[in-house]
Amino acid sequence: MIGIDLQRIYLVAQAAAQQPAQGAEAAPSPLANMLPALMVIMVLFYFLILRPQKNKDQQFRSMIDNLKETDRVVTIGGIHGVVTSVQREAKLVTLRVDESTGTKIRVGASAIAQVMTDDEKSA
Repeated sequence: MIGIDLQRIYLVAQAAAQQPAQGAEAAPSPLANMLPALMVIMVLFYFLILRPQKNKDQQFRSMIDNLKETDRVVTIGGIHGVVTSVQREAKLVTLRVDESTGTKIRVGASAIAQVMTDDEKSA
């Protein structure tokens, strides 16, 4: 009988050790502690990287859409020229790169890096 009582006490003690005490909360997970920091990092990533890149892409598309004949441009390879024709559906631009011989080259519209303004033309 004593053996049965000891065994019963052991089982009750083991069950009590596995259950948290009433009023005590379970320990929060490490992920829950890091969640606010991750949210801050995501917001900073958006405002420092994604949003400026989106604005830059939008400005580039606007520049290409507004490209017209007689615009002075610089390509991504550093070639300076004057636009002689724009084929929007084929996304091609023809540039006159030499005034004296009238040499022309055809480049993709995405190869235009910059459209020169009046201030930049005079400098």
